[in-house]
Amino acid sequence: MNTKHSHSLIASLFLGLAMLASLVSAQNSNVRLRTGDQLELRIAGVPASEIAVVTGTYRIADDGTLNMPYINKVKVAGKSVPQIQSTIQEAYKRSEIYTNPTITIMVQTGARTVTVGGDVKAPQRVPWTADLTLLDAINAAGGFTEFADQGEVKLLRGSQGYEVDIRKIRQDPQQDIKLLPGDKVEVPRSLF
Repeated sequence: MNTKHSHSLIASLFLGLAMLASLVSAQNSNVRLRTGDQLELRIAGVPASEIAVVTGTYRIADDGTLNMPYINKVKVAGKSVPQIQSTIQEAYKRSEIYTNPTITIMVQTGARTVTVGGDVKAPQRVPWTADLTLLDAINAAGGFTEFADQGEVKLLRGSQGYEVDIRKIRQDPQQDIKLLPGDKVEVPRSLF
């Protein structure tokens, strides 16, 4: 392989990775993070010796905070990725640790799931994506068993519960519900 071609190939690879990173970042920009979420945090705009101190993988603690070098706990649960980036940058500036830090965060979405149980063929945790709907999650769990009650599917979101008739969603797909990370779907068994 000639040098010119290999440089072009490497440049294309880096461009592809950059586009993928921006896509993942954009996908996560509206998602509110919660305790237990893991994220990859990178810092720029600081002395080279400090990059390795701050850059790394972090987990949001049970109290909703990230424990950051030099500034300790920063409250982040319930905030979006752009809000968290801004919060950490401002905390470093306010504490006069760094004058112009740039924080970039990528959420490790593999850790985000929707649980599907009950009368489906393969009860499981389904990886969450921004476009995952109730019907998609049920299909990912193998679909309904022959005994499933499709008219009274339970969707549990936080402390609230909803009853959904999947037959109506099939008639009007626009009624399909977009799921959020942590949602639980329970398909009951038909009594008849």
